[in-house]
Amino acid sequence: MLADIDQMAPAPGPWQQAAREVLHRRLAEPADLMAVFVVDDPDRPGVLAACATGTIEQRLGGPGNPDGLTGYVFNVVTEPVHRRRGYSRACLEALLDWYRQRGVGKIDLRASPQGEPLYRSLGFVPTVGPTLRLSLAVAHRRN
Repeated sequence: MLADIDQMAPAPGPWQQAAREVLHRRLAEPADLMAVFVVDDPDRPGVLAACATGTIEQRLGGPGNPDGLTGYVFNVVTEPVHRRRGYSRACLEALLDWYRQRGVGKIDLRASPQGEPLYRSLGFVPTVGPTLRLSLAVAHRRN
């Protein structure tokens, strides 16, 4: 599924264990700032068919978002054999409900061309300005 997110198949490596540790740690935090909603493969319980992940971040408030709570949706993926069954939509709808229950009024995401129609059907609209990224070389990673 990660190949679909990044548009290329990632090489296995230590990043997998690091990602697993972050996921376990974040989901266990009492602050409830990260959620993952999943649909299991109907023929193989415990095997992922689709998922959607989201976080809540505190930013400074502004006119359109006075309290500054902002959601970010990422890792919305469906295994190719399970596409066009509504699994990603179900995961996203659950995630959006999770945001609503926590008072998050603004939610951002980066859409792939394949996912954009789904996001638009749920009310997401394009924003102004490009998304930019800077990858910094770091001497050490925090734990």
